[in-house]
Amino acid sequence: MNQPYEIVIGLEVHVQLLTESKLFCGCSTKFGAPPNTQTCPVCIGMPGVLPVMNRKAFELALKTALALNCEIARFTKWDRKNYYYPDLPKGYQISQYDLPLSRNGYLEIRDPSTGSCRRVRIIRVHLEEDAGKSMHDEVAGKADSRIDLNRAGTPLLEIVTRPDIRSPAEAKLFLTELKLLLNYLEVSDCNMQEGSLRVDANINLHVTTPEGVVPTPIVEVKNMNSFRAVERALSYEAARQYAEFLETGKRLGEVPKQTRGWDEDAQITREQRTKEESSDYRYFPDPDLVPVITSEAELQAIRTSVGELPAALRSRLESTWGITAYDSEVLVHQGRAFVDYFEQLARVCGDGKLAANWMQQDIARVLNDQEITIEQFRLSADQLGELLRMIPERRLDTRRAREVFNKMLETRQTTAELVAQMGSVELDDRQIEDICRRLLAENPKTVSDIKSGKIKAVGGLVGQAKKINPNVDPARVRELCLRLIEEMD
Repeated sequence: MNQPYEIVIGLEVHVQLLTESKLFCGCSTKFGAPPNTQTCPVCIGMPGVLPVMNRKAFELALKTALALNCEIARFTKWDRKNYYYPDLPKGYQISQYDLPLSRNGYLEIRDPSTGSCRRVRIIRVHLEEDAGKSMHDEVAGKADSRIDLNRAGTPLLEIVTRPDIRSPAEAKLFLTELKLLLNYLEVSDCNMQEGSLRVDANINLHVTTPEGVVPTPIVEVKNMNSFRAVERALSYEAARQYAEFLETGKRLGEVPKQTRGWDEDAQITREQRTKEESSDYRYFPDPDLVPVITSEAELQAIRTSVGELPAALRSRLESTWGITAYDSEVLVHQGRAFVDYFEQLARVCGDGKLAANWMQQDIARVLNDQEITIEQFRLSADQLGELLRMIPERRLDTRRAREVFNKMLETRQTTAELVAQMGSVELDDRQIEDICRRLLAENPKTVSDIKSGKIKAVGGLVGQAKKINPNVDPARVRELCLRLIEEMD
């Protein structure tokens, strides 16, 4: 049954940039310092101080905007967004309003289940400074709230999408792809637990009625601390809005836009306040900061530094190494170093699919068990590639290759040393056939049983072959025994 409404979602994503100092002063941005120890007269809004723009933050913002296919403004300025809150010491936030550094971009997302791609358009990408942090320690409503201004002035990139997203699952998919892109660009660590990536979502429904399509009022949802929480919150909010629509029949414009917070424990959204309009913030140009002019030479230098992005990388891996879309998705999400290891491994062993399987299974298992990264992995891609190359050459089967692999991790010996030591070289067909003929001669009853249709009896011959030489390929023994028995008739 089709649902009687369409979900419409737009996202506002705030990303902390990887700079050592704040956007307009020299204070550290390092996470975890004692409260109010990373502040100065500039970021706490003392009278008479003057901000100075962090050039590195601006370059990282341009790099992101270019990767998101945005139009870059050659002339951009800073604005004051005025509002009062205890964690905003100046009484305004330095942001960008009518002349942001970039506009009109897009991010292409691919549904891993279907392989279909589509673009989510981006309205703007701009820079702004963060506010401080309010810490509420409520005990029956009687305890105090405290303010930590360490974050005040931290450089943020705000990425605002158009309302192109059509489901909570698609919102999660967009955020996952955006985080991957930002990680590859090395502009942010996107650590949501530390506040390096925060998401607000605007959601409403287009409800199909006998009178036509009726939109519900737009609701902004906040306080979502993971991508799964975003998906759950938006699923709940869509159902809540439809239930309210059925109950009250409210139409667009009859109720003010509202902001609701996601309660992770209760798995519901709760009303917080009515949603402000841009006019409520009384934007005006910041008189203490000069506009920024970006040259073509600077843009070209940043374009060169962008490198290969995840979407292009996935496509290249699939076409170059013959792996599936699922394989490329998994590899790319593990990071650039993981992909580089895979590509060298595939070159050495000569089989992209085999290399991808080992990366996702055996190597991933070791990395998880030892809690290490691929850069800390004991075996180089060349060493492991020598081992894997023996599998398609039929010098090792997969089981024996894994035994050698585990031994290599323990001893750091080479593939050649361990294969010689463990006697792991697989037998060729002539050697296996000699063993099969010997077994058939020694087991006439088993041969008779197989001839009479008891094919399962060949399992006994396979077991005896393994005792004669543990390096035989069981499947090949079975195949050759059956063929030789058939030739006896």
